[in-house]
Amino acid sequence: MTAPNAAPSRIVLAGPRGFCAGVDRAIEIVELALEVHGAPVWVRHEIVHNRHVVDELRSKGAIFTEDLADVPEGGLVIFSAHGVSPQVKAEARERGLRTLDATCPLVTKVHLEAARYAREGYDIVLVGHRGHVEVEGTLGHAAERMHLVETLADVEALEVSDPGRLAVLTQTTLSVDDTREIVAALARRFPAIRLPGKDDICYATQNRQNAVKRIASETQLVIVVGAAASSNSNRLVEVARAHGAQARLVEDARSIEPAWLEGVAAIGVTAGASTPEVLVRQVVDRLRELGADEVREAVLVEENVRFNLPPELRRAREQATPA
Repeated sequence: MTAPNAAPSRIVLAGPRGFCAGVDRAIEIVELALEVHGAPVWVRHEIVHNRHVVDELRSKGAIFTEDLADVPEGGLVIFSAHGVSPQVKAEARERGLRTLDATCPLVTKVHLEAARYAREGYDIVLVGHRGHVEVEGTLGHAAERMHLVETLADVEALEVSDPGRLAVLTQTTLSVDDTREIVAALARRFPAIRLPGKDDICYATQNRQNAVKRIASETQLVIVVGAAASSNSNRLVEVARAHGAQARLVEDARSIEPAWLEGVAAIGVTAGASTPEVLVRQVVDRLRELGADEVREAVLVEENVRFNLPPELRRAREQATPA
């Protein structure tokens, strides 16, 4: 028999959670490429940051690599949802590779803004995490004009040649609250800085963080299902903690330790944008095994966004489909 307060009596599922439109699109691109062109297809970097997704695609014939030199001449390579620099695309052309671009359209928007600002003679402050694959791709679109900042201290130390011609862009998967603070600090230091007309942080990141704020207020512990390499999953952990709950990042149900649940009356569950729903369901099943007897959905907003597939892939599918 479960001891009193040894396990949560209820589970609150955050909504929205899990896959976003950009992730759905990227995975569908790899699956359709395998269907239309046959295995193998190469993917530069993990298509999304989730081992379960990557392993499933690998079992179907996808080969993941960090180096285009691994792809034989004429091979088909897919650029991941995180985006790549123009230099990577140029290397693919020089090596005679066929390409499909699975970059999230919201990341592409940031790339286009970077290129436009550079053409107009602006220096660009990019708010993001150094070394993250999305940031590396964005930096490549205007490397000679980019200044990367991660913290308020970076803002204070920032020196630019012309404060009157300065613009700011952000990584799409950051903490909304932390980024707002950094952008405000930039605006104080550089009053003429051009801010994004629309937030660069993607709708899915914002929605998932807002949903976590809501469930953190009524639970003692929030479990975030996601990969350690997933920026948006890590931000969900930070948001939950900032709003009063304990928080744990788990890759799957096997990572849950019963000791975490001692004294917890209600537990929140959410998932990063690269996490399939099946992993969330397995976490819920595990929590039920540990004593939870009620599951409730807390849906903040319904998402109905869908991004189109690359036109060349749509045409190839149509040509391969019997009339």
